[in-house]
Amino acid sequence: MSRIGRAPITVPAGVEVKVDEHNHITVKGPKGTLERTLVPQMKVTVDAGVIHVSRPDDTKENRSLHGLTRTLVDNMVIGVTHGFEKKLEINGVGYRAAKEGKNLVMNLGFSHQVIVPETDDIQIDVPDANHVVIKGIDKQKVGQFAAEVRGKRPPEPYKGKGIKYDYEVIRRKEGKTGAK
Repeated sequence: MSRIGRAPITVPAGVEVKVDEHNHITVKGPKGTLERTLVPQMKVTVDAGVIHVSRPDDTKENRSLHGLTRTLVDNMVIGVTHGFEKKLEINGVGYRAAKEGKNLVMNLGFSHQVIVPETDDIQIDVPDANHVVIKGIDKQKVGQFAAEVRGKRPPEPYKGKGIKYDYEVIRRKEGKTGAK
């Protein structure tokens, strides 16, 4: 059995979980509502504030989907209670970010400003000019949005200039003169 897949998910107070036919799951909580249709092979049951995910047999596909399904449901429960966030750092001379209305405006060394609009389910926070915090209740959307912002100017290995995650370590290289 999958160690991740068979672990029960406790539903915190204030969270409502509903599983319809065809494995369409709806999770409502204090931060919002998430919906997802899971694979039909997995069986998701909710009883007495605990969610269990089970699989029909031990085929390779069902074994791999078992842990995935449980993790997706767990991320939905965590998202509507606590939410998710990604922190980005901007490094470089003259590189900075600011929030103007619902837009993230960044100066990244280009001849123009890079403008990224905030979406309905993603909130952008700029605590200072070199840090950006991206928050939301859907883990996948938060990660994708953070990756798109980072992709505007990925960090380069020589001076470390660019946008990086706060936990990311940039492996530095020597320049041409360091080879002698």
